[in-house]
Amino acid sequence: MKKFNIRKVLDGLTAASSSSSATAQPGTPRETDVIQETLQSEHFQLCKTVRHGFPHHPSSMAFDPVQKILAVGTQTGALRLFGRAGVECYCQHESGAAVIQLQFLINEGALVSALADDSIHLWNLRQKIPAILHSLKFSRERITYCHLPFQSKWLYVGTERGNIHIVNVESFTLSGYVIMWNKAIELSTKTHPGPVVHISDNPMDEGKLLIGFECGVVVLWDLKCKKADYRYSYDEAIHSVAWHHEGKQFVCSHSDGTLTTWNVRVPAKATQIITPHGKQPKDGKKPEPCKPILKVEYKTTRAGDPFMVLSGGLSYDTVGRRACLTVMHGKSTTVLEMDYPIVDFLTLCETPYPNDFQEPYAVVVLLEKDLVVIDLGQIGYPIFENPYPLTIHESPVTCCEYFADCPDEIIPALYSVGSRQKRQGYSKKEWPISGGNWGQGTQSYPEIIITGHADGTIKFWDASALMLQVLYKLKTAKVFERARGKEDKSSTEIVEEDPFAIQTMSWCPESRMLCVAGVSAHVIIYRFSKQEVTTEVVQLLEVRMQCEFSNGDSPDTGGEKTPTLPTPGASSSPQESEPPTQPSTGSNSTDGPRDNIPCLQVRSSPLKQSPGYQVELVIQLVWVSGEPPQPITSLAINSSYGLVVFGNTNGLAVVDYLQKTLLLNMGTTELCSPSDPYPRQPRSPRKPRQPSGAPCDTNDGSNTSEDRCKSPTSAKMSRRISSSSEQKTDVEKRFQRRCVTFKKRFCCVKEDKAAARMSKNGPISRTKSAPNFYAKDNSFTRSRSSSVTSIDRESREAISSFHFCESFPRKVDSLVSPCLLVGTTQGSVMMVALSLPPGGDQRLQQPVGISSCGTMVRLKGGILTMALLDATGTLLPPSYEPWYDSNASEEEKEKSRKRRPASPPSSQDGQDSQFAVLCSEKQAKVVAMPSQTRIYKHSITESSFVLRADVVQMSGANCITCFCANGHIMALSLPSLRPLLDVNYLPLTDMRIARTFCFSNVGQALYLTSPTEIQRITYSQETCDNLQEMLSELFTPVETPEAPNRGFFKGLFGGGAQSLDREDLFGETAAGKASRSLAQHIPGPGSMEGMKGAASGVVGDLARARIALDERGQKLGELEERTAAMMASADSFSKHAHDMMLKYKDKKWYQL
Repeated sequence: MKKFNIRKVLDGLTAASSSSSATAQPGTPRETDVIQETLQSEHFQLCKTVRHGFPHHPSSMAFDPVQKILAVGTQTGALRLFGRAGVECYCQHESGAAVIQLQFLINEGALVSALADDSIHLWNLRQKIPAILHSLKFSRERITYCHLPFQSKWLYVGTERGNIHIVNVESFTLSGYVIMWNKAIELSTKTHPGPVVHISDNPMDEGKLLIGFECGVVVLWDLKCKKADYRYSYDEAIHSVAWHHEGKQFVCSHSDGTLTTWNVRVPAKATQIITPHGKQPKDGKKPEPCKPILKVEYKTTRAGDPFMVLSGGLSYDTVGRRACLTVMHGKSTTVLEMDYPIVDFLTLCETPYPNDFQEPYAVVVLLEKDLVVIDLGQIGYPIFENPYPLTIHESPVTCCEYFADCPDEIIPALYSVGSRQKRQGYSKKEWPISGGNWGQGTQSYPEIIITGHADGTIKFWDASALMLQVLYKLKTAKVFERARGKEDKSSTEIVEEDPFAIQTMSWCPESRMLCVAGVSAHVIIYRFSKQEVTTEVVQLLEVRMQCEFSNGDSPDTGGEKTPTLPTPGASSSPQESEPPTQPSTGSNSTDGPRDNIPCLQVRSSPLKQSPGYQVELVIQLVWVSGEPPQPITSLAINSSYGLVVFGNTNGLAVVDYLQKTLLLNMGTTELCSPSDPYPRQPRSPRKPRQPSGAPCDTNDGSNTSEDRCKSPTSAKMSRRISSSSEQKTDVEKRFQRRCVTFKKRFCCVKEDKAAARMSKNGPISRTKSAPNFYAKDNSFTRSRSSSVTSIDRESREAISSFHFCESFPRKVDSLVSPCLLVGTTQGSVMMVALSLPPGGDQRLQQPVGISSCGTMVRLKGGILTMALLDATGTLLPPSYEPWYDSNASEEEKEKSRKRRPASPPSSQDGQDSQFAVLCSEKQAKVVAMPSQTRIYKHSITESSFVLRADVVQMSGANCITCFCANGHIMALSLPSLRPLLDVNYLPLTDMRIARTFCFSNVGQALYLTSPTEIQRITYSQETCDNLQEMLSELFTPVETPEAPNRGFFKGLFGGGAQSLDREDLFGETAAGKASRSLAQHIPGPGSMEGMKGAASGVVGDLARARIALDERGQKLGELEERTAAMMASADSFSKHAHDMMLKYKDKKWYQL
């Protein structure tokens, strides 16, 4: 009788309790018991780090001229603050209301924001993560305009009713002093003046406040006397007002495109009325009205004419003209066209004092999708080169990849080639927004972000140290011919707009090989080179991917039992085949269906390629019998093997980019047949090396059933399409017949042309009129069920992921060899064995052998990621070839070329020495290799599905990170699949997040939070702990410039700036208390957040000790006060008792 072991039972219970749904395969040995997993849940914490890019939907702007910090508010309540290059900060109002105005407390490290929900907030910028100190919510009036004078603590708030309230920004309390609209306008006025659109104090007299009403009335209000000194009236509505620094005149901009200049002491009539862009009639009549001038600024200089800068005001006949900024300087008027509508602009001046010569030197223009800074000091007004990463959205982002801990030399290499792409003609001066300091982070590993865009461009970004800087820009559309107009567009294009849009990318940082797939079913392989080359003929490989079978077909029993693909020796040479009988243009007549033609036309002229990424090979899928090629759903490249593999709903194709040949073109169901009695050993049907124009096709292009099951099918290696009706050799014809023999066994599912299901990267079925894949932001149609149902099986099984590795292709293998793991949308994981020829010249001459080993394992949901671990749990990355410059001399090539990394150790004594990590939309599994037995299994989600999963390295160990559609971010240990992190972070609101979310090593991740912004997050506890040190500082101690000298005579006779003691006017003593129902004060969480930020480590201990000491000191102080009071009371009692004793000391009892 077998002895019962209670210890094993307890161990099993312990292991089961550590993971809620991670289970071990029963009956299999626990090889992973020896692997010590170092990652624990305390290593994980989720938090946002930084946000890059242009603020989405900007609405307002402010600038601190002393700190040199720019603030931008958005329509969603976000605040973005910018300093010098690399100094950025993002914060958010909880309400999400639009920011209508921003006001800096200049050189105080504080900012006031006014929101569309009638609330104002005070932000503390002296801490690395700004926080709100105070809030004030108006309940009875709508806020329209705010003004905070320089070095004042009293904020003027104008409302829609025409009233002006005054707020103390230190305590955020309302003053009892109110300027009512009916007191400001004339008593004879019968109509309401409208909302307050402008408030400013006279630069020379702080006691005089200029108030602009929308109707066209401007009032100069005497704060001390509480009455209107002057009233200025114009027929047209006012949009903005600007003072001359001497305080004697001001300028108003109006809705009819006019500018009126007023003398302060002459309110009856404007001293000057001009229409900058209006046509002046010869008969002296009033010029034709123009568009409104939305804003005007009036800035003076000591040495020359003043500057008048305005936006808008163009004539109405300029239909279709872009938004303009007009600069009027002396007699010259310069109109600067902008690429986008103007939201706001600010003129940057040398002095913060409004009563001194302003000396403007730049204009910051906030556009709807850009930020432009114009140099006013140079002829022609050039713009400054923007150091911020604000061009992420230059073309819509369609995909994104994140690589942390890259090779050290990759960033300098990309920067060196990218620096040559910079535009010329920028201002030679330094960027004027130069405030703040960089963080002092200790993390120094290189990080690169790659973004693919709708116009076919690819951008490489340096993302190291929480910064973002563009390194290099690649334009993939240069490879193709561009249609000049709509009438020139090819009828074969499957998308009406952006046919070059990037759909997916595969990049090897070590070898610098890049492979991209576009929406027009094209794949481009790039090789990095520092030499400039001119490519006379772009190498093109066309692939006919098709997988349709008829259920009525039966195998040909008379044929051979085992179909074998022709060997290279059996293929005919170019001399043995007959020449083409017709031009290589494919079938594209109006009478018949389009066939054997690609969606895009590769350029026929020589291609000049600058240093950087240069085209190695272009692969295009062609139309098949009138049906467009299906979009590519997965892509992978391996530089060590010289192979590229891509897949879609029809199957997969393997291409040898060194020999420029198609190795395998097989349907998904052909790969899924391990029990097929007729095993396939597909090999390359390659001919001996031949000129690029020679045919290497294996079908005749006709629309017969024989064309529908070729494996591999047609591949043409020429710049243009090879003949579709050329003569075949006997070997090729025999191969075609054998393919037809087994079409029933392959059992490919017929294509449902009306299907509209979507795979991970795009729709399964696409027509020419289908919208772009990156615009499908509101629909998901992938499997959400907890099991693979019959509904899922109705759609064709698409390829969803690839992984090159060196493993055991079959269970009986004892030595590792090059392999390819293939994952599908229905959860199948298949193994493909690769047989590589020796290196050197033999690699370029001998074919690569490929054989399918069938399905290895099946999971619920589509496969998202795959990886391999060795017996110790260490990640086995795909092998790679170190980078070398293919255009360099032969000596340099030999020096830089190295042998590819050694293969993993082979299996011995029948023991499993590898573990395959597989993750799908629903679950994760760890499978021992080569036995292919399941060791661990974890159900990730039942009610939702995983959008993105990656196997990453963190803290010297490995884990699986997942982002689910329900917003959860999770991490699982390897290999035991223990849950380490599960945080409900971000519910999926649109497809943009799903399309761009990606994890990287060392606890980093990112996603596109808006069409223009990248949000970076971390799931590492170590990074969260060091975040305060890594973040940049906005506020730096700077002395405020000295006030302008009044001069002897101005001081003697007056005429200088008149100061005002606002405390006497607006304080509670003089003005009384404001109505409590007007606004509600809400204390901000700023101080609390500051305490939370310091509540970790030694700083937290010191803070807590300081608080405890303060509390103890306060209690001791209270005790001392009570003791002193008791002593005083005792002294008083003693004195009274002594006086009473003296009074009655000498009196008799009867005298009392």
